Amino acid sequence: MRKVGNKGNRKNHAPSKKYEKYKIEGGKVKKGRFCPRCGPGVFLGNHEDRVVCGKCGYVEVK
Repeated sequence: MRKVGNKGNRKNHAPSKKYEKYKIEGGKVKKGRFCPRCGPGVFLGNHEDRVVCGKCGYVEVK
């Protein structure tokens, strides 16, 4: 029988801490930007020269 995957070599990663990246004020979410393709709930990553969605790959160059 053939083994699928490599379960013994998993690495531990730090949690994303999404709760630090937004605030809820008056029942609305306050955050920089959401992805225009994916909609609310998917944040855009803010880099030095671009803004990127990690889910769909949407990119805006600053």
